[in-house]
Amino acid sequence: MPDFQQLEEALPVAPLRLIAMQSALAMGSRVNEYLVRFRHTLHKMPAGDPAFKGYTEDTYLMDYACPRFGSGEGKGEIKESVRGKDLFILTDVCNPSVTYKMHGFTNHMSPDDHYQDLKRVIAAADGKAKRITVIMPFLYEGRQHKRNGWESLDAAVMFAELHDMGIHNFITFDAHDPRISNAAPIGGFDNFLASYQFLKALLKNIDDLTVDKDHLIVISPDEGALDRAVYFAGVLGADTGMFYKRRDYSRIVNGSNPIVAHEFLGSSIVGKDAIIIDDMISSGGSIIDTAAKIKEKGAKRVFLCTTFGLFTNGLEKFDEAYAAGSFDRVISTNLTWQPEELKQREWFLEADMSKFLATIIDFINHDASLSGVTLPTEKIREIVGRYNRHEIQTAARMMDEAE
Repeated sequence: MPDFQQLEEALPVAPLRLIAMQSALAMGSRVNEYLVRFRHTLHKMPAGDPAFKGYTEDTYLMDYACPRFGSGEGKGEIKESVRGKDLFILTDVCNPSVTYKMHGFTNHMSPDDHYQDLKRVIAAADGKAKRITVIMPFLYEGRQHKRNGWESLDAAVMFAELHDMGIHNFITFDAHDPRISNAAPIGGFDNFLASYQFLKALLKNIDDLTVDKDHLIVISPDEGALDRAVYFAGVLGADTGMFYKRRDYSRIVNGSNPIVAHEFLGSSIVGKDAIIIDDMISSGGSIIDTAAKIKEKGAKRVFLCTTFGLFTNGLEKFDEAYAAGSFDRVISTNLTWQPEELKQREWFLEADMSKFLATIIDFINHDASLSGVTLPTEKIREIVGRYNRHEIQTAARMMDEAE
């Protein structure tokens, strides 16, 4: 469990308030429930102390709106005072289910639309909040992080723009390249991983998984995800491998150079369980191809772990690959919108991030060290050891308590 003793020894920066943008209402509601539970049951704060005014509330969600004119233009409205508040704004820029009307047409909101609404809400706060923290789990334009020729640097421009608007902190998860923080080097930028939640989902749902280097390998689908795989494998005490993607740089298809072949670099995976870990699944073609090749090389089972399961081309391709035995489970977080049909798939497991995100907000509101939020490697290894000794119920309880 995070060291909540830190919070009892520190004053909150200001009364906490949370705006869950329309794109992130489901996650915002769950995070709010945890915040309410924390402050009603876990924290022991003095009653009647002015420094803790507004500390224990029945909800921390603020009422806001981003209405649209018939032309499609919009505006941001905050419907209660933000003066002196420690304001957190949660947005999901990859939620296509939110719509608006323009000239009689129904438009699904793009990442650009969600980003503009975020800026409208920041502007509506009018500089009156004590400070503003933006929580953007999927980093807007995170894949456009470097320049090849005459190209825009959208991710860096976004972060610099929000910093210039007066935000104090920026929180994201599994950024494709966190070096975009260099665009505003004195701006707060925190990048978190979902490694523990992946492990929790696996251990709770896969009864016969043995977590050691003789039975498990963590594989990076490309060189860009290698650091992520090495970290996860190091925590689990497992082996590591990598696929190298050979691309045809003479052509561009759907905005990127098509993959010609996958070349595996690593030790034998015959008879081992394999975890492929990556930051996102977009259309899914590449990771399915990688999973199939791992199965061809003799892997016992293949688990696909991704922070952001977008499935931009639908779920049918994954249904077909699952039926063909190319993979065994997909584990993805709920940091981005998930259609109901995805949650009903036999091959899908959700890694719930709401409690972790609520804990991050709670600690930042006290200006407490976030090192107390992340779970120590030693604790994870203790949980894995108990799981390998088939103390399944004990390990599951430990994971719930430790989060």
